[in-house]
Amino acid sequence: MGVPLSVVLRRTPVVVRGETVSLPPLVEPAAELTIDEVRRYSRHLIIPDVGMTGQKRLKNAKVLVIGAGGLGSPALLYLAAAGVGTLGIVEFDEVDESNLQRQIIHGQSDIGKPKAISAKESIAETNPLVNVVVHGERLDNDNVMEIFQQYDLIVDGTDNFATRYLVNDAAVLLGKPYVWGSIYRFDGQASVFWAEHGPCYRCLYPEPPPPGMVPSCAEGGVLGVLCASIGAIQVNEAIKLLTGIGEPLMGKLMIYDALEMEHR
Repeated sequence: MGVPLSVVLRRTPVVVRGETVSLPPLVEPAAELTIDEVRRYSRHLIIPDVGMTGQKRLKNAKVLVIGAGGLGSPALLYLAAAGVGTLGIVEFDEVDESNLQRQIIHGQSDIGKPKAISAKESIAETNPLVNVVVHGERLDNDNVMEIFQQYDLIVDGTDNFATRYLVNDAAVLLGKPYVWGSIYRFDGQASVFWAEHGPCYRCLYPEPPPPGMVPSCAEGGVLGVLCASIGAIQVNEAIKLLTGIGEPLMGKLMIYDALEMEHR
């Protein structure tokens, strides 16, 4: 996955901004919904664009969320609430008190607990019908392909460039779509990358910045509620891809300024 791959990725054609991108649903629908599921997802079922078929697709979907932190917390909760049938969590860290300002999937009693376990317990409270698979390890070159192969879609909630490039390269090699998000202070970004249909992360950022040039959230801070804003957008894009509705953020970069309340 070194230089040759990055060269190939930069040659991927970019979708023109404003061009409509129409894609088929990412997953086939499940055979049926139970009575309990019909009751739980009733507000989805009455939306014409989602309906019974769309909800069955969500039930049949397998989504992997990288990180159970600032972006992963709202993403996991809303994916679970939406009825995504299988959620995978890649997370090796433990809950720290400083996390609680923004990582809403964890609580005071979870301090010191593995984040993946804490997240799984919160998801069970939100929606016990969801199957949660814990990958309590650091994502690296040795495990990324094996883990990604098990899922239809990846949601990237990572906070460092090395892992972002790892996620991108594995997704490209496996032909998997993934939803990316980034947060810093009052600013957030989101996009959808799927090399078979548009540009990838390396097309947007061919090379990582020099070490120390871009501060992390731990160094520069982040507004807690910004995580919810961007995490929810990531889930919205995931639902669109899984069910085949709407126009995904593919070939587009959404930039959000929470201080000025501007999207572009």
